[in-house]
Amino acid sequence: MSETYDIVYTWVDDSWPGYADTLAYHAGDAHDRNPNRTRDNLDLLKFSLRSLVAHCPFVSKVYLVTAAPQIPRWLDTSTVRVVHHDAILEQLPTFNSFAILSALHHLPGLSERFLYVEDDMLFGRSISPDDFRLPDGRLRLYPRLNFTQSPHDTESMRLSPWNRALAHSNALLDAQFGKRRRRLVGHMPLLIDKAWWREMAENWPKDFARTRASRFRSTRNVAPEHLYPWFLLHTGRAVMESLGQTWCDAAYVPLENTPLISALALARARGRKFMALNDGFGAMPRPAIVKAAKNFLTRGFPVKSRFEL
Repeated sequence: MSETYDIVYTWVDDSWPGYADTLAYHAGDAHDRNPNRTRDNLDLLKFSLRSLVAHCPFVSKVYLVTAAPQIPRWLDTSTVRVVHHDAILEQLPTFNSFAILSALHHLPGLSERFLYVEDDMLFGRSISPDDFRLPDGRLRLYPRLNFTQSPHDTESMRLSPWNRALAHSNALLDAQFGKRRRRLVGHMPLLIDKAWWREMAENWPKDFARTRASRFRSTRNVAPEHLYPWFLLHTGRAVMESLGQTWCDAAYVPLENTPLISALALARARGRKFMALNDGFGAMPRPAIVKAAKNFLTRGFPVKSRFEL
């Protein structure tokens, strides 16, 4: 029998009644109120699930983790295990993706290895478990060109909370494994081994506790999606592919309010195994670019999936 994985999606929609008001009540600054992380104007989750059906035959159960009481209006809930944040986290409401990701391994009934997929990630052609791990079980990781922040930037308020978390994660890694520069790992689905994940969290318990207690991304949070792959690399349980392999297999699409940037990024994404349409619109998405992105999605993934009503 071929290897199968459970799939875990994270998703939220800030147009859900009351959500934006709750977020604004708790928010402390502009980073907390950034709509790029909570907007759902492209139905990306729906198209990601279509791409999952089309290109990933190794899927077992599918989970959707979101804020209570949200459920996508188009979703057939008999096909997906919807789990709200209160089932895995104590600090509620939470708007901190680091905290949510850190607790996903507590989902009931989850397979020992599962694929974490953010709702802006899609599969562009046939995928197999071999794209995520070697025959000996080590994980395959795909680097990006950019290097991450220096540990000295952990508390630099000129940086975004995301970059401060990268810096703090690097500080933890440096302290245990020695100083080195570390590239970003591709914004793409991440294969998580629950035992290895628990080992990582138990290695830095205070930092994970601080992260889970932070309602928004905050100083001295860890970025698990960066800490985990590098923890595995340093302990011999992962390998980093070449930058050329990442270029061939993955496309990061920054959806900006600049037509040329978005058009070129969408064009490069065609035919890639992995693509991520990352919302960088800011407060006011430009209608023409939103339309172009929707056209890209509907042409690329036109077939309604079993997950839709």
